[in-house]
Amino acid sequence: KFGLQFKATLENVTNVRPLDDDFRWFLKLKCGNCGEVPDKWQYVTLVESVPLKGGRGSASMVQKCKLCARENSIDILKDTITPYNAEDSERFKTMVQFECRGLEPVDFQPQAGFAAQGAESGTQFPEINLQEKDWTDYDEKVSESVGIYEVTHQFKKC
Repeated sequence: KFGLQFKATLENVTNVRPLDDDFRWFLKLKCGNCGEVPDKWQYVTLVESVPLKGGRGSASMVQKCKLCARENSIDILKDTITPYNAEDSERFKTMVQFECRGLEPVDFQPQAGFAAQGAESGTQFPEINLQEKDWTDYDEKVSESVGIYEVTHQFKKC
């Protein structure tokens, strides 16, 4: 299992989280057998489920390594998805865990599909794109600018 730890500076917002189950976690995945890391980003979502060979349940994604042909899988552990809150600002916090068989996540690219809310006002911000690692908006209810800045991440074995 690997935890994706998220870190950002939050300005007047809290509860940063994936908006819904079809949120795409964009990852680069390394084959545990041969060490190959494909150039392209791959994504996993909670709504997609693929059966594993031999009736061993299912996973969010099953893929065959292009180099060594080994079949690997990754599954999002839904119960581990945790919002990043105002008090977490500027600290690493595990936002989600992945159960990996035969591969390891080595990079994460935040994109669209995040949501947050105003720390004081509760104003909902449902369509946040963190691809640029920064996001700003304005909270009309409290006449304050809001933002998520310096988004970074790391992976931690669980």
